[in-house]
Formats: sequence, C-alpha cells, structure tokens
Amino acid sequence: MEASKKKGYAWAASAGLCAASAAVSAKLIGPQIVKYGFVVLFIVAMWGCFVQSLKGISALQATATNFATNFLISGLAGYFWFQEPLSEKWFAGALLIVVAALILSKLSILMKARTD
Repeated sequence: MEASKKKGYAWAASAGLCAASAAVSAKLIGPQIVKYGFVVLFIVAMWGCFVQSLKGISALQATATNFATNFLISGLAGYFWFQEPLSEKWFAGALLIVVAALILSKLSILMKARTD
C-alpha cells in the first residue's frame, strides 16, 4: 500500500477517534459549558482529520473507516469506563461493520481502477 493511502487511512481512523472522544467527553466531563467546549473541539478535530484523509483515499473509504473506528472505540469506551455491557450481538455487529468497511474499501479501489 502506498504511503498516501496509509496516511489517508490513519487520518480517517483519527477522525473516528475524535468522534468517539466527543461522545465520551460529553459523559465524563463535569460542567455543562466545559462539556460543550470539548465536544465542539473534538468534532472540529474530527472534521479536520476527515478532510485530511480525503487527500489519500476516497470518500467512501474514509467514511467507512471513520465510522468503524468510531463505533468500536465508543463501544469499548462504554464498556471500560461506564461499565456498559457488550452482548454477543454487539460483537457480531462490530465484526460485520469492520468486514463491511473492508469490502467497501476494496470495492472502491476496484471501481477506481476500472475508471482509470
């Protein structure tokens, strides 16, 4: 995989991490105004990372990677920090989301190769 694609995926995963951090900060941080400040900060960072990811990968690849990362990190944060249960259905859904993200990524690469 070329360096620009690796960077694109890294930026997309960072965008997912920032989105999950926004959700976690809304639960963890005390005063309301501080919560909103952190949520806005993380969302702005998420969009910045997402835009950077588009320089190396397609919008479909970036969106799928962002979504999968956000979903996994949010679920695991809920489990570890908030003692929220994760059922077998959650793990099955997480696996399906990751597989779907991989399939969409490969399809996007194949479709781009056909048009070139």
